[in-house]
Amino acid sequence: MFNNEVYVGLDYHQKFVQVCVLDPEGNILGSRRCDNHWCRIADYANGFGRVRRAAIEACCGSADLAEELVAEAGWSIDLAHPGYMSRMKRGPDKSDFTDSRLAADLTRVGYLPKVWLAPHAVRELRRLIRFRQEQANQRRNTKLRIRALLREQRLTAPVRAWTRPWFTWLENEAALSEQGRWVIDRHLSQLVWIEQELTMVERRLEEATKDDPVVARLLAQSGIGPVTAWTIRAEVGRFDRFATGKQLSRFCALTPQNASTGGNGADAGVIKAGSRTLRAVLIEAAHRLSIHDADWRAFRQRMRAAGKPGSVIAVAIANRWMRRLFHEMNEAA
Repeated sequence: MFNNEVYVGLDYHQKFVQVCVLDPEGNILGSRRCDNHWCRIADYANGFGRVRRAAIEACCGSADLAEELVAEAGWSIDLAHPGYMSRMKRGPDKSDFTDSRLAADLTRVGYLPKVWLAPHAVRELRRLIRFRQEQANQRRNTKLRIRALLREQRLTAPVRAWTRPWFTWLENEAALSEQGRWVIDRHLSQLVWIEQELTMVERRLEEATKDDPVVARLLAQSGIGPVTAWTIRAEVGRFDRFATGKQLSRFCALTPQNASTGGNGADAGVIKAGSRTLRAVLIEAAHRLSIHDADWRAFRQRMRAAGKPGSVIAVAIANRWMRRLFHEMNEAA
């Protein structure tokens, strides 16, 4: 029995992992909760035979466990797409056993909906990028609260907002109520703290990517700054894991979403998938390219002449730029 090949499905939890082991015909050889440690999981599954392939649903912490099983146990393991996995369940009931069995069965028959298992360095870069985005979102929300409070107090600044003269007016001259002044002071203090956090995380990102050749090639692109380069590197990881530029653009959520049925077809905006942070920075980059790059500026003018709105133009530029970047990055690799 121990020479047989088996397939393993893992349902991840913080304290334990449900392990389901199947033989090549799909029969259940064993199912058990194991401690959340690669050694306990490998010992249990290897007791039924040689692990041909394993699968674990992508979630918080599962990538680290999968990498340990690859490095320490020598397994071949795939991350399963959680959205597709949930739609493949044949009934409304959910349990750890059914989830682990489904993962094992799908990898056995070759139908597992896979996602990329990013290496440790890329996952670490993603942590930094997402922390930076959290701080940027907090800064935006704080600014919105300040503007809302000024509207409530019916105050209009004599200068453009968020400039040094505007901050001087807000701190010293704005005729705020007693409690309004206290709240504004707290918001301003919070803005100072957030700016310090952003400075620190950007320095950390510079240090983490100073020797990264992919980031260096991205920074050499026209109109691309450090934040855009860091985000692309963290979220895309490797360009050669995509077969075509269209696949890469779809991963970045920049392609149209098809909404067709029967003989009727229509576009329903861009696809609702992928990293929102990545799509946002790419659209911001598209706006810069449409202003500073002659070719993209001409493209924008042609689309405007055709009656396309600015939002559609920006996404179209980002879509085409990513397809071009795919070929440039793979040729330089």
